[in-house]
Amino acid sequence: MAVHAVVCTAPVPRTAFTVAAGVLFAPLWGVVLALTGSVLAALMTLLAGRSLGRDAVHARLTHPAVRRVDERLRRRGWLAVGSLRLIPVVPFSVLNYCCSVSGVRVLPFLAATVVGSLPGTVAVVYFGHAVSTGGDWTSLALTAAAVGVGVLGLIVDARLDAGAVRSGREGRDPASSGVA
Repeated sequence: MAVHAVVCTAPVPRTAFTVAAGVLFAPLWGVVLALTGSVLAALMTLLAGRSLGRDAVHARLTHPAVRRVDERLRRRGWLAVGSLRLIPVVPFSVLNYCCSVSGVRVLPFLAATVVGSLPGTVAVVYFGHAVSTGGDWTSLALTAAAVGVGVLGLIVDARLDAGAVRSGREGRDPASSGVA
């Protein structure tokens, strides 16, 4: 877990560690250890990025598109980070680096990392376990269910964004519009 946390602060795919957790440990322990290692890596990267140059980098990110992404992370950090964790369109470490120079708050970032990474972690750990034990239908069904949860999360986030754009709420502070 410690090696996983330290190595995955660099742009190293965490998948190898997650598969290894499924091969080496019972599925429940594999999920706990892999998820804990991933969350620690995310936290270390976020804190290191903020302490080692967030102000210097942030001042240079003046492009309007970058500012919109930063605003979204600041306002909706939980949903933005969570949706990108559910189906990792952006590599794990790259998202951590981006969040470290953004306005996303630490606790929503960590909560979204746990919740958003959980389905994929379960899927990969159970896949590793199924491969190492000769495969059983329970492990493969759990893998498929975890992938399904990830896809569902992306669909929900995409529909929320589309609804905000259609209603003209995109870019406004939800607190000022009476929306919780």
